[in-house]
Amino acid sequence: MGNVNKPMKLAYYPGCTLKNQATNFDVSTVSSMAKLDVEVEELDRWNCCGTVHALDSDNVMNRVAPITNMIRVKEMQARTEGMAGEFMTGCAMCYNTLKRANIDVKARSDALETINNFLSLEKTKYEGDVEVLHLLEYLRDRVGFENLAKKVTKPLKGLRVACYYGCLLLRPKEVAFDDVENPTIMENLIRALGATPVEFSHKAECCGAHLTVDKPEVIADRTGKIMGSAHEEKADLVVVSCPLCAFNLDFRQDDARRLNPDFHNMPVLYFTQLMALAFGCDKPALRFDLQHIDPLPALKAHGLD
Repeated sequence: MGNVNKPMKLAYYPGCTLKNQATNFDVSTVSSMAKLDVEVEELDRWNCCGTVHALDSDNVMNRVAPITNMIRVKEMQARTEGMAGEFMTGCAMCYNTLKRANIDVKARSDALETINNFLSLEKTKYEGDVEVLHLLEYLRDRVGFENLAKKVTKPLKGLRVACYYGCLLLRPKEVAFDDVENPTIMENLIRALGATPVEFSHKAECCGAHLTVDKPEVIADRTGKIMGSAHEEKADLVVVSCPLCAFNLDFRQDDARRLNPDFHNMPVLYFTQLMALAFGCDKPALRFDLQHIDPLPALKAHGLD
């Protein structure tokens, strides 16, 4: 468990979506970590993790994109004093892709050799010696929620938060860093921020993922069930760790309401936005303007605007 009074250095992989549609996830992550005295350094020359394309088969070439990022971590580690051979990402989809690729090549020396041969122009070879961490995992195991709580300047008292995990933090079980049936890591974070986590039945249900492109009616139905479950438990808002989940649960609420007139709109935020709010970060670090359902009324109701 780390000591937040001693500055730490951490390699950071944002991924593509956090630099485009989900910049609210990116800026709230960087700003929050600064409040925790963690020097977050974005990887140089990082590339797309390959997302679902990297996982569609056991073809070695589908692991090249993720492993190239491992090489970037090794390069950063070599030139940066005090940086460990690990890196962090907040995006659940990037985490899942990178972690599974790393597990795969560590278990298959022939695959790793093939990838290194393919990347022959790289000066650094990958030897399976980089650890992939999700931000939640880093906060729990490196910082510690007790230490994190000491940095809270604006406790989120009274706020009832439903923590939505979805698929990619929990499946398959070899990438999970919490109980796959009943995860609690986000709830423990929410408590450390001063808010009240609420249990709801759909917190580990799939949001429908990429079906949002060609079958939005399926997503609308899933959104209605997931958000409806949170509403039944009197949550004020839902927090997520995946940009695709964020889009489906936030931007598809209008469609869900058309399917069910009794549907109640509810804000969807990234967990890092609540961190930034509780740590007293400036408004540019919150970027609530990027949410489809405005979270300010729910926050103002608890004196958190």
